[in-house]
Amino acid sequence: MTQPTAPDPLRRSLLAAATVPLAAPFGVRAQGLARVALVIGNAAYASAPLLNPGRDAAAVAARLAALGFQVIERRDATRVQMASALDETVSALRGRQGVGLLYYAGHGLQIDWRNYMLPVDMRIASAADVPAQSLDVQQVLEAFRAAGTRTNVVVLDACRDNPFAGATAAKGLAPLDAPPGTFLAFATAPGNVADDGAPGDGNGLYTRYLLEALQRADAPIEDLFKRVRTQVRRASGGRQIPWESTSLEEDFAFASGQRIEAQSLRERDSLFQAQRRDWERVRSSQRAEDFYAFLQQHPSGVFAELAQAALDRLARPTLLAQAGPAAVAAPTLAPGTDRYRMGDGWDAEEFNLLTGARQTLVRKVTALEGDRVIINRGELVIDQLGTLLYNRTGRKDPGVLIAPSSLRVGMRWRSDFYNQPDAPGALASKNFYDYRVKGLVDLELPFGRVRCFHVEGVGQAVLPTTTTRLFNDLWLDTETLWMMKTEFKRLPQGARQPDIHDVQTVQSRVRAAR
Repeated sequence: MTQPTAPDPLRRSLLAAATVPLAAPFGVRAQGLARVALVIGNAAYASAPLLNPGRDAAAVAARLAALGFQVIERRDATRVQMASALDETVSALRGRQGVGLLYYAGHGLQIDWRNYMLPVDMRIASAADVPAQSLDVQQVLEAFRAAGTRTNVVVLDACRDNPFAGATAAKGLAPLDAPPGTFLAFATAPGNVADDGAPGDGNGLYTRYLLEALQRADAPIEDLFKRVRTQVRRASGGRQIPWESTSLEEDFAFASGQRIEAQSLRERDSLFQAQRRDWERVRSSQRAEDFYAFLQQHPSGVFAELAQAALDRLARPTLLAQAGPAAVAAPTLAPGTDRYRMGDGWDAEEFNLLTGARQTLVRKVTALEGDRVIINRGELVIDQLGTLLYNRTGRKDPGVLIAPSSLRVGMRWRSDFYNQPDAPGALASKNFYDYRVKGLVDLELPFGRVRCFHVEGVGQAVLPTTTTRLFNDLWLDTETLWMMKTEFKRLPQGARQPDIHDVQTVQSRVRAAR
């Protein structure tokens, strides 16, 4: 359904809410905020020298200094020199409630799910040697927090080939959930290897695009690193895809460390309309470059995850040709994999917490139309991402994005859409949702225990005469990204009690053969 602009009454409602932020303002901006960066680049390893980490560290240090960071830099550092540099950084941060940043380029490895940065004097005979001879990333984070930092940023371009494979079998770095107030950025996904770059490149692949993104360092930090991810993915042909984990509760500008104020409904709607126009121009394209360009322009926009999914679909034939079906098949959900097939189905119990009523909902995939998944002959319509396109409350345009192409703890995204009820003359509402992956939980269901992402959604539905608050918690199976449980609550304007409060829990499921 095409609906490029809001109906006039709804537009007036949005204009009336022009000064109302979607969330409480973040408060007074910090003045003279301390920002201290520890920058380490290790390349001169005796047995496995690298090309670019020294140049990477020098370039990043210069750029951070130009942005106003106090920079403590070490290149080709020994274990003692790395520890000394950390002590110096902590001293500069202590008691100032500022931003602590670690950038590391060089060899890194994982032992027992902990990540280590390797000094150039490393001499490893076995895995037992690693903790005593290297610097633990977790140790840096703990030192920053002990210094009283408000925000921490860790950037690891440290996933080159492991030269100590005889002593440690693990490949790449281990996944790490960001502790409170922390943003973690990895040059590539956990367990994968990053490109060190060729002699003529000047910088490693990841750092090359990080330096480019830092030219726009007044952007929100998540936008900045999403731009890096898009560029690295494009340049590597999808072989290297950076990875981030965040526990930040608010956006802030990398350049200043200052909070970015929440948008009003009017500002957010204006941005949505602009993004929508750009998305309509590329949504049917078969050229990956069109979606890369869109993501550079709108890295965290409402349509960003749809663009990522389009890239996944375009990349899937290449992955199949290179590595065969096993490379993109279950047990874990690989990019571009269809989540739903004919014959899939599930039964759920819906519990009305206001009335105590219970009913059983039977769902079955009855048709597939391109990317659209038709359930119960049209009673419910989603797409292969699980984006809700139609249900009993009406048609969603462009859809409720509730399960993006990939999930990780701390991930945040937006879903803005119109809801048009089927009833003749019923008014459309404009809905604004902010989603966040709160954590991983084990959900006990009648057919067994299921590991799930717990996703929290908070939003508003705007009608011509009223604004309603919406709360939507989701529990998504980590392997299939199917919803195992949902809790929805609607709170009308001025009300203290919800008028809708339902919980749906899957009781059984059937997955067709993959």
